[in-house]
Amino acid sequence: MNPFYFDVQRSVDMVLALIFFFLLTSVSPSYGYDPLDPHGNITIKWDLLQSNPDTNDVKVSVLNFQLYRHIELPGWKLGWEWVGDEVIWSMQGAEATEQGNCSRFKGRQVPHCCERKPLIIDLLPGAPYNMQTTNCCKGGVLSSLIQDPTKYAAVFQMNIGADNNSDFIMPENFTLGIPGYTCGQSVQVAPSRYSSDGGRRWTQALGTWNVTCIYSQFLASSSPKCCVSLSSFYSSSIIPCPKCSCSCQGLPGAKCVKFGETPSLLQQIKDPNQEPPSLVRCSQHMCPIRVHWHVKQSYKEYWRVKITLNNMNTLKNYSQWNLVALHPNLKSLRQVFSFNYKPLNQYGYINDTGMFWGIQYYNDMLLREGEGGNVQTEMLLHKDEGIFTFREGWGFPRRILFNGDECVMPPPDRYPRLPNTGHGAKFSLSAIFFLVIAANNYYVLKK
Repeated sequence: MNPFYFDVQRSVDMVLALIFFFLLTSVSPSYGYDPLDPHGNITIKWDLLQSNPDTNDVKVSVLNFQLYRHIELPGWKLGWEWVGDEVIWSMQGAEATEQGNCSRFKGRQVPHCCERKPLIIDLLPGAPYNMQTTNCCKGGVLSSLIQDPTKYAAVFQMNIGADNNSDFIMPENFTLGIPGYTCGQSVQVAPSRYSSDGGRRWTQALGTWNVTCIYSQFLASSSPKCCVSLSSFYSSSIIPCPKCSCSCQGLPGAKCVKFGETPSLLQQIKDPNQEPPSLVRCSQHMCPIRVHWHVKQSYKEYWRVKITLNNMNTLKNYSQWNLVALHPNLKSLRQVFSFNYKPLNQYGYINDTGMFWGIQYYNDMLLREGEGGNVQTEMLLHKDEGIFTFREGWGFPRRILFNGDECVMPPPDRYPRLPNTGHGAKFSLSAIFFLVIAANNYYVLKK
């Protein structure tokens, strides 16, 4: 066999292996796929409940199927584009932000919305009962599946119609109005089923369509929103967040408040329908959120870690916050103090990721920067035989996410290290080595 063939084949195999490795390592939550929540998405479900000669009754559900990403104020703003000349005659459980131009209905009942591209928002809590539906009226806020499974959905109903066509046609070009989310096209699925009479009778929709929306941190923000600092009981050094983790002082658009100063009144005034601006306390990292991981203590069979979350944003409180950590010893977590905790073992046999969040009415609100702008917990972990060590920074997390966004970690070569006790041994070995060489040279010269 020609040896040239083996060289070519080896080169081809190497190129294919490199391509395969690149594809594996290039999968990132920045591009819409999150390996810690591989099936996470927000689904917009349309149920056609009734088709009348001139109008159609539709039920729309916004379902947050993400394990740890929630939707906070100002909430979702669902938008789409009608294919024809449809209008929304009436709504319950939500409302359109604009009525639009309804002049063509002069002398008749005026529709709720005549916009070709309507923008729908949730009703606020306390809305009149005749405007409510089940699972409505949360101001657009949706909980994650883990934090509160009873508040992950929003529902509203519409009566829609078109002048020239009574057939129902799904709209297109859906948007959620939340930074980072991209929605696909509608897909018809099996009709939804509804129970009545205590579950003895079941009815179903005339048709059901799903629209899936995926989150991308890269699209949500051009810069990170949090960073991680590290310390340990066995090292006097505190490793701060990397410099310019989220921004740098002096850059265009980078604003911060110096210590001892307070934001001006004009900066604090904000539109309740818009996300509060980010005005952070001046620091080297310029991040709104700093997470500090401290290896606190070591016992015979256990070790203790303290986690502190600091809000550096001077204008914003974080309600229903959550933290996700990845560490191989989380599978042997024995106790968590003052936080809720649940493992994220999405791959069955792998249990190295967990989610922390606050206890309701106690610390589920992370207040803005100041005296109360922090929450903290401690956790007790078992020292697993064969894998546990404090060497090479093993006691520190591999990844940290706050509210679903990945935080900037210090480089591994800066992690706190165990005190180096090997200098004396190295010196002794070196001395013995030189003594042997000197003795050998002396013996040779003497001969």
